Amino acid sequence: MIFQTNFPDLTLRARGKVRDIYDAGEYLVIVATDRLSAFDYILPTPIPDKGRVLTQFTIFWLDLLRDIIPNHLVTANVDEYPAPFRPYREQLEGRSMLVRRAEMIDVECVARGYISGSGWKDYKATGAICGIGLPPGLRESDRLPHPIFTPASKAQSGHDENISFDNVAGGIGRELAERLRSLTLEIYDRAARYAQDRGIIIADTKFEFGFIGEELILADEVLTPDSSRFWPSAAYAPGGPQPSFDKQYVRDYLESIHWNKQPPAPELPVEVAGRTSEKYREAYRILTGREL
Repeated sequence: MIFQTNFPDLTLRARGKVRDIYDAGEYLVIVATDRLSAFDYILPTPIPDKGRVLTQFTIFWLDLLRDIIPNHLVTANVDEYPAPFRPYREQLEGRSMLVRRAEMIDVECVARGYISGSGWKDYKATGAICGIGLPPGLRESDRLPHPIFTPASKAQSGHDENISFDNVAGGIGRELAERLRSLTLEIYDRAARYAQDRGIIIADTKFEFGFIGEELILADEVLTPDSSRFWPSAAYAPGGPQPSFDKQYVRDYLESIHWNKQPPAPELPVEVAGRTSEKYREAYRILTGREL
């Protein structure tokens, strides 16, 4: 398990909730650790193999979607990384990617096919999500009449905040905003149909886009259990929360011990961390047909 990378002779560019990013000359190396955040705090207990699942999921989807949009991945083969990275093969293997540098667009591009999470809260309060009016009488986890684009502002810490399409257009221009909306929904449709055939509902997911020169590309993590809600189709029963292949198991545990959601975050029992790891691995196996 890797909670935090330690490459003393390499330049750490950024450390997020889960990923550590290193300078690699004209490229970057993104390393997915086994850290897990819940209720906006990084927990002190790593989730075994979580970083490997996130990275391998992203590589799988980037390949599947490359006919829709190019991406920033160069290679995940450590032998092809710049020489200073190779001594750290053990930490990098399976959980890292060498990627092209991109000028990222400061918008979380969210696609929702079902009503859940912050979308459900918005709907209960306003009858809409991100200003998009929806039919009355929807239940939590209901399938929407059609998928919708519900962007969010990117937060460096804490929750991203839902914003309207007009807010996005005002910040980056309407033409680019419309392009992002179209791409987000096209990618979601492709992925959702693929997953449905394998017994998993992708209730919602978020994407990040950027530019390499004049080329618009898909970047960062793609369709992982951290960035998406994966529900088993066989257990789907709208009207409340759904069982899922993500960190919901951890959230439920933290609620059960009545943590006040203030630091310090509590340690997780071995069985909770282990069960969460199993959920991540199971989603990967079902959707890709591969063992981790």
